[in-house]
Amino acid sequence: MAPLDAGRRLGRLRSPAGLRLGRFRSPGGRGVGRVAALILAVGIGGASAGHVASAEGAGSHLAHASAEGVGSHPAPAPRYEPPPVGSYELPPIDRVSEHALLDASGAPAALPGLAAGEVALVSFVYLSCGEACPLATATLHRLDRMLAADPDLAARVHLVTVSFDPERDTPERMRALAEQLEPKGQWAFLTTSGPDALRPVLADYGQDAVWIPGGEKAPDRLRHVLKLFLVDCQRRVRNIYSTGLMDVRLVLNDLRTVLAETTTKARH
Repeated sequence: MAPLDAGRRLGRLRSPAGLRLGRFRSPGGRGVGRVAALILAVGIGGASAGHVASAEGAGSHLAHASAEGVGSHPAPAPRYEPPPVGSYELPPIDRVSEHALLDASGAPAALPGLAAGEVALVSFVYLSCGEACPLATATLHRLDRMLAADPDLAARVHLVTVSFDPERDTPERMRALAEQLEPKGQWAFLTTSGPDALRPVLADYGQDAVWIPGGEKAPDRLRHVLKLFLVDCQRRVRNIYSTGLMDVRLVLNDLRTVLAETTTKARH
């Protein structure tokens, strides 16, 4: 399937009011240790959706903070109230294929790798990123903690962090990130064997990633648009979040809405 271009995909995002238009029902119905600090500093403070980030400051994804500090950073003040669970629908935007990646131990891992009745939130980042990527990781970190308070929901939700930069972000580095973030639930940290293995994954998800050579005195940089994908058990993309829409309340309501739909269909 030819992936939708970034403009078309982002056009399906929710409006600034936090609602996707239409389909509403009536009320009845280079050092991993630095990654966590930038999640703390940049993570929820905000970053541009399209940005150029330096590969040199690799240590920048978590920077001088522990995973506990990430979780304790105060959330931004809500700008809107998300719609109630089940009061709206999330029509499929696209469908992705199953891909073989590597987990944090170097073993083969499927993306999204979902069983019936499960959903995944898939985030593409790289550990050298000092701008938007920490926002995505901080969002997943908050969701991981919130899901831990609801074991039934947590059992059906997979969080997935995939690296854009397999040459630097080896399984060992992804494992170090996981150890610092200390996931409470099902949170996978994946990479690939190299750029050739990564390319079809990015194309399938419509996730842009363009390396910009830095020259002799400047580091290489990566330009990409921040996206977080909600994927259901049929590998259908049900929503795509970017900066300004990464409100954990909204994402949780979307998770519950999609899962409730799956449960209802299974009963019929």
